[in-house]
Amino acid sequence: MTIESTVTAIVSAKSWDQRVAQMRLVAQKHGTADHPKIYAAVAREAYVPHLAPDFAYVHSMDFYELSTFQVGYRAARASTADFTNITETSLAQALLAEPRTLLTFRTILGLLKNELASATKLVVATASAKAVSAGVIDGMERNGTTPTEANANVLARTILGAMDGTLFGDPPGDLRSKQEKYDTRQGWTSVQDLARSGVPYDAFLHQRHYGGAFRQLLDATSTRRGDLLEDAVAELFTANGIPYIRTGSHNQAEIAERFEIHVAPAPDFVVYDQSDTLRAMLECKLVNDGGTARDKALRFERLRAESIRLGGVPLLGVLAGLGWTRVNDTLGPVVRDTDGRVFTLSNLDEMLTVSPFPLLTGTAAASS
Repeated sequence: MTIESTVTAIVSAKSWDQRVAQMRLVAQKHGTADHPKIYAAVAREAYVPHLAPDFAYVHSMDFYELSTFQVGYRAARASTADFTNITETSLAQALLAEPRTLLTFRTILGLLKNELASATKLVVATASAKAVSAGVIDGMERNGTTPTEANANVLARTILGAMDGTLFGDPPGDLRSKQEKYDTRQGWTSVQDLARSGVPYDAFLHQRHYGGAFRQLLDATSTRRGDLLEDAVAELFTANGIPYIRTGSHNQAEIAERFEIHVAPAPDFVVYDQSDTLRAMLECKLVNDGGTARDKALRFERLRAESIRLGGVPLLGVLAGLGWTRVNDTLGPVVRDTDGRVFTLSNLDEMLTVSPFPLLTGTAAASS
């Protein structure tokens, strides 16, 4: 039996259960020296084509949509006569009349929410007023929460001081002020000019290059990206009545006691039947870096050992990210440890055709 014929038999299997059966024959047909080549070839031919680069997409969030930003921006322009009436009084009045204008002024300064909050401490250092917290700033920008008059005045003084260079002082060494950028290099005059005539495309792209494409949105939705695979699996199981536990939201000791799973932490999902017997374990991993994927592959090796200790409970993997395209020491070993039960977002529905899911579908309402 050649390596090529074995790979062909695995890749061309007519069902997932048949593929699993062919994967289990590798140890019988070939010596251990051939195994890495076989698993890498299977991974390359049957699994890599289903991997999608998650960096090609971003989650949506209303706070970062253009239409949301425009609400505050239009109000800021209107209340300051296209940024020509810029005084502490006019800025404070703008913030009181439409708190969402703060997002526009903060973005003009190029400061993060926490940075603006810290900057207000400099303004009140020699005054009787109090600094404005990041929570107040967030409430104004996201929810339009009206600030106190004192907070509005402090924010107005902070914005003016940052723009005219008096708040932070001259930067030391080779540092330069954040106001030395295209739209604020001449203070409010630059802002006024660009508000009237627009921003040249090269300047717009340069700011994206400076800040990183979608950086703020990516940071804000990092948790959602991390939960992308687990959410998809949970939705699939729930929609099809598969009894499961998403272990991240449960006590690990409870999982160990209930299902005799001794590996810690427990796999991302445990699937069970109506008699509360463990029927499958599933792990999700989203990785874009090959080195990280290699490290994550070791997790499947540990889960494989636990699967064998439990009498051969099926182990499944749901993967995403281009880190897994490095097949020799990442995806290949995962394919080996799961007997080929590896799925991605593009073929996740097919997971329901592999044992034990056909017998579990519709047997219970899932608990997440």
